[in-house]
Parts: sequence; C-alpha cells; structure tokens
Amino acid sequence: MLIALKLLGSIALLMYGMKVMSEALQKMAGPQLRHLLGAMTTNRFTGVATGALVTVAVQSSAATTVMTVSFVNAALLTLSQAISIIMGANIGTTLSAWIMSAGFSFDVTNLVWPVFLVAIILIQLGKHRYLGDFLFGLSFLLFALGMLRVTGVEMDLAHNASVVKFFDSFDSGSYLTILLFLLVGTILTFIAQSSAAIMAITMVLCSTGVIDIFQGIALVMGENIGTTLTANIAAMSANTQARRAAAAHLFFNVFGVVWILCCFFPFVRLVCRIVGMDPSAEMQEPAQLSFALATFHTAFNVTNTMILIWFIPQIEKLVCRIIRPKQSEEEEEFRLKYIRGGLMKTPEISVLQAQKEIAVFGERMMRMSTMVRDLYRTNDETEFKKLFDRIQKYEQISDNMENEIGKYLGQVGEAHLSDETKEKIRAMLRQIGELESIGDAGFNMARVIRRKHEAKINFTTEQESGIKEMLALAQKAGERMLEMLNGRREDFDFRPSEDIESQIDACRERLKEQNLRNLDDHIYGYDSGSIYMDLVNEAEKAGDYIINVVEARLGTSHRVSEQNPDYRIDILEY
Repeated sequence: MLIALKLLGSIALLMYGMKVMSEALQKMAGPQLRHLLGAMTTNRFTGVATGALVTVAVQSSAATTVMTVSFVNAALLTLSQAISIIMGANIGTTLSAWIMSAGFSFDVTNLVWPVFLVAIILIQLGKHRYLGDFLFGLSFLLFALGMLRVTGVEMDLAHNASVVKFFDSFDSGSYLTILLFLLVGTILTFIAQSSAAIMAITMVLCSTGVIDIFQGIALVMGENIGTTLTANIAAMSANTQARRAAAAHLFFNVFGVVWILCCFFPFVRLVCRIVGMDPSAEMQEPAQLSFALATFHTAFNVTNTMILIWFIPQIEKLVCRIIRPKQSEEEEEFRLKYIRGGLMKTPEISVLQAQKEIAVFGERMMRMSTMVRDLYRTNDETEFKKLFDRIQKYEQISDNMENEIGKYLGQVGEAHLSDETKEKIRAMLRQIGELESIGDAGFNMARVIRRKHEAKINFTTEQESGIKEMLALAQKAGERMLEMLNGRREDFDFRPSEDIESQIDACRERLKEQNLRNLDDHIYGYDSGSIYMDLVNEAEKAGDYIINVVEARLGTSHRVSEQNPDYRIDILEY
C-alpha cells in the first residue's frame, strides 16, 4: 500500500511540477507568445515550427493547443494557421518524453536540492519570481521522476507472479492486444487530462518488465489520442472555427495512429534498432526501454507531420464539412461572440478574447445609438414600436454582456497573473461598466423620444438643429471609441477624443441657455422644452461614458483641457 501511494504521489507531483513550469513560462513570455503565434504563421512550415517552439517553451502541448483554439475563437488565427501550429505542438510535446526517459536513466534527485534553494530565493526576492516559479516547478518535476524511478524498482513487479501472469495472458504479437492497450492509453489520458502522467506510468511499467515494448508503445499511441480530448472539451462551447481547430487536432492524431497500425511491428522494430535494442530479447535495459518509448513518440509525430503538412487545405475542408455553423443567425447575434466557457487553461491569453468581446460590446452599443437616431426620425407607428422594442432588447443585452464579460474576467483574475495582465483586467472591467452605461443612456433617450411621440410634440427648427448637432457629436465620439477598442492602444492619441467631449459639453451648455431664453420668450411650451433638454442631457451623458471608455482603453487620466485648435473637429464637415 505504501509503495502504491508513493507511485500515485510521484505522478501527482510530476503533474503539479509541469503545471507550475507551464504557468510560469506563460507569465514570463505571455505577450511574446501572442506575437509569436501571430507573426510566425505566414505559411504551413513556419506554423509547424511555431507550434513546436511554443510547446517546448511552455512544456505543455495541451496549453499550446488550447491557446491556439482560443486564438481561433478570437479570430486572431485562421483555421489553416491553427492546424499547422497544432501539428508543431505534437512535435514539441515529445521533449517531455525525452526529459522523463533521462530521469529513468540516472538519478536526477541530486540536482533537485540546489534548484529548490535557488527557486525559493528568487520567489522571496520577488524581482524574478516567475523564474523562481519555473525553477520550483522544475524541481518538483525532477524530484517526481527520481521518485518514480525508485518506486519502480521497489515495486519489483517483474517478480510478482499474479501481475506477470495477468500481462502474460496478452499476446504481444496480436493486433487485438495492441488495440486493447491503445484503448486503455486513450481512456487513462482522458481521465488524467495529462499525457505526461500516463507516459511516466508507461515508462515505469516497461522499465520494471511488466509490459514489453510493443504494449508500451500501444499505450503511447493511445495517449496521443487521449490528449486531443482536452482541446475538444475546451472548444465544445466555443465558436464554429474553434471547434473545427480542435477537431483537426483529433483527426491528425487518429490518422497517425491508423497508418502506424498498418505497419506497427516493422515500425516498432525500426525504432528499437535506432536505440540499439532487440525487442524480442527477454531482458531489457530500463534506460533503453524508456529511450525507445521517447524515440517512438518523436518519430510518430514527426513522420505524421511530414505526411499531413501537405494536406492542410484538405484537412480544413474536411473539418468544415463535418462541423457546420449554427443555422440561427438571429440567435447568434445576441450571444457572446468570442468568449465561451472552458477556455481557461491559459489565463494570460484569455484577456485577448475578453478585449475582442469588449470591442463587440462597443459595436452593439453604437448600433443601438443608430437605432435611437432612427427612432427619433421615424413617424411610422409600426416602425416606431419595432425600433423601440429592439432598443429595449439591446439594453437587456448590454446588461447581460457586462455580467458575462465581468464574470469571465473575474475567473481569469483568480489565476496567478503578471502585473501587466492584472492592470489590463482592471481597465477592461471599467470599460464594460462604462459601455453598459452607454446602453442605459441610449435606452433613456428612447424613452424620452417615446414621451415626445405619445404627446405628439413637434420641435422647432432650432430644437431639431440642436438635437442633430448633439447626436452627431456623440456619434463621432463613439466611432473613435470603436477604432480604439478594435485597434492597438499605442496607435491612438487621447486628445482628439477629449476635444470632442469638450465640444459636447460646450454644445449642451449653449443649448441649455437657448432653451431658457426660448421658454422666457414663449417660443414653445414647458413640456416641449423639458423633453428637448432631457434628450440633450442624455446625449451629453453618453458622451461622458464614451470618453470614460477611451480613458480606460488608453490608460489615461481624463482632464478636460482647453480646446486645442490642432484637434478641432468641424461638425459641419462631419
């Protein structure tokens, strides 16, 4: 029982060490990884190289794959780019097997203690805490490998009669046995959600002589299929393109397993010959067995990539044919476009999805503003009711979007994040709050317009001109806000938006004074003047909320300055 607990504890420590390493590397290189994925996927070959490089860097093919699916979901990568990256990720993940095989070849625990010491010092100092976290995870990984090696020897399963009898009942030369072990490897990887953990177990079983190299390689093949389920589960609630990227990952590995099965025994003998091992020998060196497994894992993924890299367009067409987009366009219109549940494996990358969704939020609020202007202009009773109902629906959507994006950012914020990412999340939370307020202002304007419509009040030419000017200024401010939400904040200057907001305030004050004079001169009645100023005030509030979104996006502090003639916007030209 103690040995069994040591085995399970070592595997748990191995998984934890790899998780800590992966998260630390993502925090250290988060922005660079984003640029790398976007910049180095100009063709299928650079895409494969990028996927392999990123996976080697973060030590997790699942993280790279989920990250890639997230990027496809956020429209930052095309489907063909994602497929090439996923192929590279399958090659990059083989490094983990080589690290483990080295751990089974010699005692690595002696390396652990100085690494632990350095890691703790770096974490406590704080300046290089992410590097300390990485070394901390590496220490756990090496310690777990050493414990697995020792535990495998202590188990001495090769001399356990019942265990030997059980595995001897399987004929290694039978395809039925190979298929059975392949299925077991798939199921175990799916349950553990870690191909590295199952690879470690496979090496323990092979190195102790419980299973032979053919059964061990069958388990490795199953691990290749089981690991694809992580991305497919993550993409279940994502958009169509993201589900297609995950399906392409599954197809890639399943296709590889199928063609390997067609030449299984010759291919395994070739791999064994490369590492200088005779697969039919009774006694095998543990180090040779672990190296044979790592060599097969690499040869399988490299060969599979070399075959399928020429068929990426065909794979894209296949997954597009299998996974169709949802039919109800109207329903899609009113759901989150980029954020879906389940894509939380890489929190440093998830902020990109949130920013894309915030841009969609802004587009919907400006669409709502267009509806308000149309509502103001229409005299048709049916069209008026239809537009008002749509505006009311959009106001509810704005509430839902604020809640959903806020919850998503809250979940991302619970992870260990870099200071830069924490600051981005705070700015995003402010953005969604101000965008929801824009929706409230739009709905308030719609209700004021409905009061005007029901009371059958007609504005004077001067009032019409004032409303038109305020709405035009608010629209201009909103359009610039959308440009900032969709672009890189480094490319924008705050002053033009500040100038528009100053013009909105000045226009409101001028119209307010005009309204008071007109009421004194009895040009129109109080009810008309009240509705008129309510519309002007709501338009001015919308302008305030828009400038607040701009501030949050650009990271500036709002100070209303004197109008700068260099940034004066001619409303007549607009």
